[in-house]
Amino acid sequence: MNLNQEQLLLFKTVIETGSFSAAARQLGKVPSAVSMAIANLEIDLDLQLFERIGREPQPTAAALTLYTKTEQLLVEMNQWKQHAQALSRGLESELNIVVVSELIHSCWTDYIVLLEQHFPHLQINIFSAPQEDAQHMLFEGSAQLALMFEREQLESREQFVELKQESLVAVAAKSHALSQPAQVSYEQILNSRQIVVASRDSKIKPELLFSKHYWRTDNHHSAYRLIKQGLGWGILPVDMLHEHPHIQQQLQILDLYDFTPKFDYFVDLVWNRETRLGKAAHFLINHIRNQRKHPV
Repeated sequence: MNLNQEQLLLFKTVIETGSFSAAARQLGKVPSAVSMAIANLEIDLDLQLFERIGREPQPTAAALTLYTKTEQLLVEMNQWKQHAQALSRGLESELNIVVVSELIHSCWTDYIVLLEQHFPHLQINIFSAPQEDAQHMLFEGSAQLALMFEREQLESREQFVELKQESLVAVAAKSHALSQPAQVSYEQILNSRQIVVASRDSKIKPELLFSKHYWRTDNHHSAYRLIKQGLGWGILPVDMLHEHPHIQQQLQILDLYDFTPKFDYFVDLVWNRETRLGKAAHFLINHIRNQRKHPV
């Protein structure tokens, strides 16, 4: 049994118009061709679809049951063809994007909405990872794009376009010893345990590490929970505090004597220049470049 889109459309049209002749007119065919096509379909299915009694064919119970599934099947077949055409024009089969843990609370989803609007059939996969792990995912090929903080040293393989600025702040639980004085010295934070978001690879030294003693976790949600319990101080995104006022109420932003307590970083969209990117990835890169040329 080899069903095709034309047979399904013809069957659907006969049901909806109520006759072979009306279906023929709508589809630009002669009635005998429609009648023959339906007869062949019945042979292929080994199933009677219409009772040929009276002037017009009457759909059987089986035909009415199949009709309820026909519309969705035609939609899926059209989507399949459109997706195949998009793939032939350079659309990637899927697009993997990794977002650095501290940026989960930023407005990165706006870019995913934009991709979905322009490439509705694209499979998009989103991952979250610490900065070092996100960079590793790019270079090993498990992600094509990454939203990352600026790096002190650029890898020769990476290329990027700057998105915006994000801020992080030093925080501790309100009951923590560091939250009691009006200002905190560098020596005090140096000697207090830090909860740091870092790579899962313990051999990689964490960024933004200030303390002699530290615990590490791979995401800022775990970091927040540890900090909230008074187990150490840490550095969290300002956007996280703004998005969740209860977090801001539980934590104290530390005022540091010796340097600015707010860390401002540029956020980049990064890709591996040695990886061949597809149509959607190029679209997003060019969109961000155009935004930089013509800011709103």
